[in-house]
Amino acid sequence: MAPTSKPSQASRAPGSCRRAARLSNRHFAPQRPKSNIAALHSTNSFLDEAKAIEGQIVITRRRIHARPELAFKEHRTAALVAEELRRLGIRVETGVGGTGVVGILEGDPQGSVVALRADMDALPLREQTGSEFASKKVGVMHACGHDSHVAMLLGAARILANHRTNLKGTVKFLFQPAEEAAEEGGGARLMIEAGVLEKPKVDYIFGLHIFSNFPSRTFALRPGPIMAASGTFRIRIIGRGGHGSAPHQTIDPVFVAAQLITALQGIRSRMVDPIEPAVVSVCSVHSGTRNNIIPDDAVLEGTMRTVNEATKRRVASLIRGISNSVCRTFGARCEVELRDAYPVTVNNPAVEKEAFRILSTIPGTETIEVPPLLVAEDFSFFLRKVPGTYYFLGTRNESKGCVSPNHSSRFKVDEDVMKYGADSLALLAFEFSGRNAR
Repeated sequence: MAPTSKPSQASRAPGSCRRAARLSNRHFAPQRPKSNIAALHSTNSFLDEAKAIEGQIVITRRRIHARPELAFKEHRTAALVAEELRRLGIRVETGVGGTGVVGILEGDPQGSVVALRADMDALPLREQTGSEFASKKVGVMHACGHDSHVAMLLGAARILANHRTNLKGTVKFLFQPAEEAAEEGGGARLMIEAGVLEKPKVDYIFGLHIFSNFPSRTFALRPGPIMAASGTFRIRIIGRGGHGSAPHQTIDPVFVAAQLITALQGIRSRMVDPIEPAVVSVCSVHSGTRNNIIPDDAVLEGTMRTVNEATKRRVASLIRGISNSVCRTFGARCEVELRDAYPVTVNNPAVEKEAFRILSTIPGTETIEVPPLLVAEDFSFFLRKVPGTYYFLGTRNESKGCVSPNHSSRFKVDEDVMKYGADSLALLAFEFSGRNAR
């Protein structure tokens, strides 16, 4: 379907997700009034330029979507990015932190250095959207919008390259590998170790994520913690196997696993402050080989999410303690492995306030403040080093069938929103590069 600039009926209908988002925000956090500074946007007219290249942005996204690549294997995507940046006359570095690409657009050296980041990796998922540009790689899919992130950032690069003579600072375009590879530490940390925040030193950083929870054309952000810290756990329950007809002669690890799964839910419901965001989810259960054999062991794997470091430590301690207690009660024992993945993603309040103001000037969009979300992101590593803001762009549009959540095999992006994403990135870079942070 061709992109259109007409607002979707889904986003305006009574009782739609837009109305629900407003109600949710009023409950959890105060709404902030929009700033009326259209002069900022009309002066730069970046949205008109984004509309002019909208077709290119969409084509780029579809090319990447059809040829998705998993973490640290984004070779084709990286080559596409590097080629486009070079065509725009932007200095390019490749192989950064693995398959990462960095573009540097130099303006006034006395201004600030602003970094814009897009992640490139796909997910190990079989696509079921039925789209004409669906993944051609069986079992690999861009189900989280990273294809859109790359396309939008390249769109922002095109806009900013047209304004290089007026650019009051320097812009770094960070195309990052392996955001989804939490168990391997993620690509952000590797890019930081490779020096992407230095030479020149980055003063501000921004990241944008497509998100199906919010209606199309809605920018969503908040000061302070916006996304959770994530961690993983693996619990091996060691029992004693035997025949399924004589469970009394065994220590059944499957039975113990069932009790433990239930007990772990007590952490969220009874052991953590009810108003403190936290999640403990058992997402993988493996045991046994046959229907009449009680196995010797069972393995549970899952994730924990919090937005508070003290709560994170408490949840981890409770997982270990409850696992040992439940297993001991039924005569089993266990091995518990706990691993940190990504820290809390924390927006700098001062930067977020100004970013909120700037995003609020984009015609045809809405900017809202939201409560913290329990998804996690390795952009958190960047924000630990540099003040900045991470924000979302809603893509939910019922009239176009864009209703499935991120990480779903049926996830679709309302491509109409991408010009607004490109515009927002270009605006933030242009405005913040004009601040002399040195």
